[in-house]
Amino acid sequence: MKSKNVLSVSSLCIALLPCLLATSSFAKLPEPSAEAKAKAAEAKAKTAWSDKVAAYQLCKAQDKVAAAYLKGKDTKAVVATPACTDPGPYVPEVAAAPAGASAVATTAPASTAPVAVKK
Repeated sequence: MKSKNVLSVSSLCIALLPCLLATSSFAKLPEPSAEAKAKAAEAKAKTAWSDKVAAYQLCKAQDKVAAAYLKGKDTKAVVATPACTDPGPYVPEVAAAPAGASAVATTAPASTAPVAVKK
């Protein structure tokens, strides 16, 4: 026969196990590298473009179905719908210029007026 003390210790261990495992979920991940950030940005841009292509294809399909439906109807009032816009081919973004070059290029002089020197 097991004693009550053994049961309470084992049940306590079972109860604390999820708590110990949950503390590992609070670990902080390291910052992604510049390469990983660039890859993520590229993937985000490509996903946005593919969403635009899907919307364009859906628009064309809807126009085709509407045209087939209205072909046999005697329609006097036609509702004007916006034209479908083709997103064009996917063009990857150009790599960003070095930080030092962009800072120099965007810096403008405060004033172009000549400065008078006081004596």
